[in-house]
This record gives sequence, structure tokens and C-alpha cells, in this order.
Amino acid sequence: MILRSQSLSRHPGPPPGAPIATPVVLVPTWLRRAVADAQTVAGKDVDDIALVAGAAIGALDAVVRRQERWAGAWRQRLALVAAAVTARQAGRVEGESALRDAVLLTRPGDFLSVGPAGKMLLAWRRLAGTPAETLLTEASIGAVLDDLGLRRDDDAVSDLADDLRQLSAGIGMVGMLTGAFTAAERYGFARAFGCWLADALLAQRLSWVHAVPLLGAEAALGTSARPRRSATSSVATGTETNPERAKNLLAAQARAALRAIDLSAELERRADRLLAVAPKLRAKAADAVVDKLLSDDAIVASEKIAGMSDRGLRRLFDRLVELGAVRELSGRPTFRIYGL
Repeated sequence: MILRSQSLSRHPGPPPGAPIATPVVLVPTWLRRAVADAQTVAGKDVDDIALVAGAAIGALDAVVRRQERWAGAWRQRLALVAAAVTARQAGRVEGESALRDAVLLTRPGDFLSVGPAGKMLLAWRRLAGTPAETLLTEASIGAVLDDLGLRRDDDAVSDLADDLRQLSAGIGMVGMLTGAFTAAERYGFARAFGCWLADALLAQRLSWVHAVPLLGAEAALGTSARPRRSATSSVATGTETNPERAKNLLAAQARAALRAIDLSAELERRADRLLAVAPKLRAKAADAVVDKLLSDDAIVASEKIAGMSDRGLRRLFDRLVELGAVRELSGRPTFRIYGL
């Protein structure tokens, strides 16, 4: 049985200055061992690895359904990791810090200035921030393909949306996972888009409000998940005739789920600290700043927040850093960025 810790809304966390307690461990030791063992797929049955992946997704589902106040920051931090891997696989040099700068230091609404790598981050942020039920519409699919720099036409997007509706209509979890990559390949789209589709389909299947970026950060998928030339598959049924590929995808999904759970535990500790010191803040609109920090990966020191001057916001961030409630993420003396 997977134990669920109580929501932050029901306990404010430790008092300021007190040691931060380790949250309830969501992943039992046996599951961690099983996921590690599943990474060596040779000689294993697809069903065995599917069982391990299902258990890992079940543990992740428990985190998602808690609907914690810091869940937005958690999903957006995972989106940043996925975008960095996507950029690297596209032959770009931008890491997480550069991608964060590209998006946060651009004027609001000026998406053309974020550059190709920045648009990759926007694609993963779209996955993390858009209601899951609308992720696989033609409009959403077209926008994501544009962000990922993938050439497309309207007919292909329409056909792909039809294929995805078939995948989400009752097919098994293994077929849905492999079918997402088959669908992306059928239309000549890159591996990163298959990861994006698989995460979106998982969120819809589990009725999550928002998707959790998982597979995009799995760099090893670039080689291990490619089908052999002789392998064939059906998008409509999710039937995959290359069992090695299915096993690699399932192992990667299990690994990604545990990584996401571990990050949630880390951010929970940091969010507890922020919420513990929040009553001590006397600045106007401090509550809005706290909410913003809990809902996003990071915010810039020049963020426009109603009721808060630029100078007041900088002083508030200095105070939060002094209290150990947030971190300055850029390492710069100017154009600073803050987050959990």
C-alpha cells in the first residue's frame, strides 16, 4: 500500500528556524529495487516490466492527486529538465539555466524572441500548464510542433489527432505508450514529440488535471527506443511487434516516475520552509509572491506584481533568501531569478 502524506493546506510546516523534517516516503524500497532491476530488459518479459512501471505510475498518481500548492512549480521544474534534454538531442548547447533565461528574460508575449531552444521549453511548459483534457486538440498539437521546430501541415495534424483519439479510447497502457511513439514516427516527427504525446496520453488516461513531464528527460530513449527496421506496429491498436522497444519504453517510464516523485519530495521540503516563513513577511502583496513561487519554476526579480514595486520585490527576495525560503538561481548580480 502506498502511503500519502497530508496536504500542505492542512499543516503549515515546521516553525521558522526548525529543522525541516523529511516527508513521508512515497516509494517503498522494493519498488525502487524493482525499477532499478527493470532497466536491464534482456531476458525479461514485457508483462513483468509493465507491472513495475504500473507500480511506479501508481506511486506518482498518489503525488499528483494530493494537489499540493507547490505542484505547479514541480511540473514546471520537470518541464525545464525535459526541455534541456530535448535541446541537447537537437544539437543545441543551451542547458537549464540558459533555457530559463530565454523564457523569463523575454518581454511578456514576445515569444518570437525566446529563440529555438526557448521555444522547446515553451513546448514542455505547455504540457505542464495546459489542462490535460485539451492537450491533444489539433490546435494544441500544431502549437507544440511549431515550438519543437518540427515541420508539419494541417492534414497531418488532423490525422494525428484522429490517431490519438483512437489510442486514448480504451487501449491498454502498454499499447498507449508504444502507440504514442508509433504515431509520432508515422508522420516523421522527432522522438521528443513522441515523449510529449505519451505524457499527455497518460495524464488523460489517469484523469489528471495537468500532465507531468516524464519521458522528455529520458535521454537514453534516443537510442534504445528506436524500432528495428523489421518491426511493424499499428497506431490504432498500439500493437508493437518489437518487444525490446516496448520494454525499454516501460523501463524509462518507471525510471521517470521515480525521478518525478523524488523531486516532489525535495520541493515539498522547500515549500514547507517558504510557507513557514510566509507569516513573517510584512511586504504588500507578499502572499501573491509566495503563490507565484509555489506555482512556477522561477520568477524574475523584475516580475510585475500588483501592489509591489520593483524595489520592494527585490527587498522581499533578499529577505526570503536570508531566511532560507528561496534560492537565487542565476548566480548573477543583476537580472536575478528566484525559485524554490
